[in-house]
Amino acid sequence: MPISTILDRAGRRRFAFEFSRRIGGRRVRARKLLPAAWSRSQADAYDRQESARLYAIATGLERQRYTIDQAVARYLDERAVNLKDGHGIATELALISDYYIGRPIETLADVCAQYTHDHRSGERRLAPATIRNRLRYLTSACRWGWKHHKMAEHDPAAAVVMPAVSNERQVYIDRRQMLQLSRACNHWQARAAIRIAFYSGMRIGELRRAEVDGNEFVLHDTKNGEPRRIPIHPKIRCCIGYEWPAYETLRYHFRKACAAVGIHNLKVHDLRHSAASAMLNAGVPLYTVGAVLGHKSNASTRRYAHHSTASLRDAVGRIGKRAA
Repeated sequence: MPISTILDRAGRRRFAFEFSRRIGGRRVRARKLLPAAWSRSQADAYDRQESARLYAIATGLERQRYTIDQAVARYLDERAVNLKDGHGIATELALISDYYIGRPIETLADVCAQYTHDHRSGERRLAPATIRNRLRYLTSACRWGWKHHKMAEHDPAAAVVMPAVSNERQVYIDRRQMLQLSRACNHWQARAAIRIAFYSGMRIGELRRAEVDGNEFVLHDTKNGEPRRIPIHPKIRCCIGYEWPAYETLRYHFRKACAAVGIHNLKVHDLRHSAASAMLNAGVPLYTVGAVLGHKSNASTRRYAHHSTASLRDAVGRIGKRAA
């Protein structure tokens, strides 16, 4: 029988699906460990559905249909392992595995909608930002399967609707505060990273991967999947060429510098926010700022339009004045 009971690494009894049949003169094999919370009836239902699908594929009656968990497995093995929070991504995806294991990749939008519905209220209520982050990891995994392994004919994440988040961070510093932080940092590599992050708007992971080509930083692999070129600000020319510290090392010295100058609740990633805010306050068009940051839409850039009191005072002061 394809469904068996085994012990997982944690010593828990789990159902496992095992398929091994000779169909059309060739051996077809498949094996999958089912979610710990599944009952016998759920395991049997999966057995019937998956066995029928494998028979159909082997006999040529149906084109192979990939599942979301297959895309997730590829993403974790090939992409997440190279990200600084790869272990955290794997943990977050495991927490929502009951919703997507065994589901065709084409049903991603339905899976995300169901997860959002179940966790917006009631005993299982989660913060909108938590739901959004988990679904973003899931959509990234499915897009990886679509782009790199042809697991779907079209982008499976195109129809996904993300929950609105109203508590996005609004933490920025200006150039004067950035210089205070940099001078207070007693780790010279971290000091250089602070300056470059502020003057380029790059994420820390991007800063580590960036290549220098003349007067530009070149990023061949970015979050939105498109390459990006960022002009090098003259004030950070002297900072280029260093070997960057590990993320934890940078964060440790960054926190110490923040405490030394009395800046609280600031994260390393806020340097990117601050770069965007500084450009917008200097009158740089929204589209141009988005191009520097690597945003695909103005909506992503607009949240950084945090105008200083001085710029607002100047705007109000222009009421009633004639154009020059």
